[in-house]
Amino acid sequence: MSKHPLQFLEVPRRDPEKEVAEKRVQHFDEIYGHYDGADAAAQAGRCLSCGNPYCEWQCPVHNYIPNWLELIEDGKLFEAAELSHQTNSLPEICGRVCPQDRLCEGACTLHDVNGAVSIGSIEKYITDEAVAQGWRPDMSNVIDTGKRVAIVGAGPAGLAAADVLARNGVRSVVFDAYPDIGGLLTYGIPPFKLEKRIVEQRREILEGMGVQFVLNTRIGEDKAFQDLLDEYDAVFLGMGTYEYVKGEFAGESLPGVYEALPYLISNVYKELGYDDPDVPFTNLEGQNVVVLGGGDTGMDCNRTAIRQGAASVSCAYRRDEENMPGSRREVKNSKEENVQFLFNRQPLEIIGKDRVEGVRVVQTQMGKAGSDGRRRAEPIAGTEEVLPADAVIIAFGFRPDPPAWFDDFSVETLPSGRVRVASLGSFPYQTTNPKIFAGGDMVRGSDLVVTAVHEGREAAAGIVRYLES
Repeated sequence: MSKHPLQFLEVPRRDPEKEVAEKRVQHFDEIYGHYDGADAAAQAGRCLSCGNPYCEWQCPVHNYIPNWLELIEDGKLFEAAELSHQTNSLPEICGRVCPQDRLCEGACTLHDVNGAVSIGSIEKYITDEAVAQGWRPDMSNVIDTGKRVAIVGAGPAGLAAADVLARNGVRSVVFDAYPDIGGLLTYGIPPFKLEKRIVEQRREILEGMGVQFVLNTRIGEDKAFQDLLDEYDAVFLGMGTYEYVKGEFAGESLPGVYEALPYLISNVYKELGYDDPDVPFTNLEGQNVVVLGGGDTGMDCNRTAIRQGAASVSCAYRRDEENMPGSRREVKNSKEENVQFLFNRQPLEIIGKDRVEGVRVVQTQMGKAGSDGRRRAEPIAGTEEVLPADAVIIAFGFRPDPPAWFDDFSVETLPSGRVRVASLGSFPYQTTNPKIFAGGDMVRGSDLVVTAVHEGREAAAGIVRYLES
C-alpha cells in the first residue's frame, strides 16, 4: 500500500502533457508526453492497493497492476519491468493503444472519486524507461529444449507467442508478409498513437531473446505451409483479420469510397518512406470526408484525414455517443482536432454518378438491447438527409479471411470464418490439426491488441505442454 494512505486525495491525477490540437495535426508523431521518475512515482502512489484489485481483473492479461505500481513508487524500475512482462509481452504498446478508460482505469476504485490511477501511462513509462536504462528480459535461467516452432504472423498474437516460447526454451521463427514486424501495430495503427520505433524496439528485444524473423514472406505462396509442418515441432497461426465488413448498401464501389484498412496502411507506407506500387497512397487533402463507423479504426481514419489536410471530416455513427465502441480518449482527441460527429445517423446508400457525391442517411433513436447486449439503433421515418462528401471511408470492422490451404491441413473454421480451437483440456488454442495452434483476431474475431496478446500467450503455453507430452 502507498506510504501515504491519503495520497489519492493529496495528489490529483495528472496525465502526461498532451500536445495542443493546433500543433499536433501538423504531424504524425505521438501526441502524448512522458512521465519522469518523480511523476511516475507520485501517480503510482495514488493506488489504494485494493484487497480485490478490480483493475487487474478487468485487464484481459490480468496484469499485476497494484504490485508494479508499488515498485514504481519505491523506485524499483527494473523489478517493475520484469513483473510487467510476466503477464504482458507488449506492455509499452498496450500502454499506448489500450482503451484503459474501458478496462483497467475504468475499473479503478478511484475512477469516480478523484480520478483513476493513470495506469496506462505508468505502464508505458515502465518499459520505455527501463529499456532506455539498459533493461532486457532475464533469460539466465532458460534451458534450450531443442524444440522449434513456426509462427505465421508477426502481429501482437504472434509476438506474444514468441515471447512466451522463448522464456520456456522453445526457439521460434516468425514469418510475415510485411517488410516489418508488428502487423496492424505497424501498418494499421497510425503513428500518432504508436510510433513505429516502439515496434522496432520490441523486435530488438525479441531477437535478443533468440526469436528469428523471416519477413516479406507469404505462407502458401512464397513458402509452402507443408514446409513448416515438416521443419518445425509445432506451428502457431496469428494472421489476424483483414477482410473489411461491408455496409451492403448501394454505392460502395463508387470512386472516392475507401476501405479503412487499405487507407490507413497506405498512409503508414508513405510515412515510413516505402514506395510500393501495390500500396498506392490515398491522399484526402482538400476533400470533404465522411467516415462511417464509431470504433477505434474509425477514429484512426478521422485523425489521419485531418492530418492529411482534409477540408472537413465528419464521422457518422448509427448509435448515440454513449453506445460508441471506440475509446472515449480517441473520440475526445478527434473532437479536439475538429472532427464533426453525427451521432444517430444510419447510412442507407452512397450516392454519386461517376464518383461519390454524398451519403444518404436516416436519423435513429436508441431502442432496446439486442441479443449482443447493445441497444439497437431504430430508424426514424421521415428523417432522411444527404451528407455531402468528396470521399467516404468505410470503417465497420474486419472479419477473418481464412486461406484456402486450411482445408488441405485439416484446420477447421466456424461459419464466421474464425478458426476453431480447443477452449478446454491440456492444450488450449489447439486447432483441429493437433500440430497447429492459433490465437488472436483470427480466433476471436477483430478485437483489441491486448486480447490478441493474451491469446498468443495462452496458445504458447499450450504449445509448451504439447511439446512436453
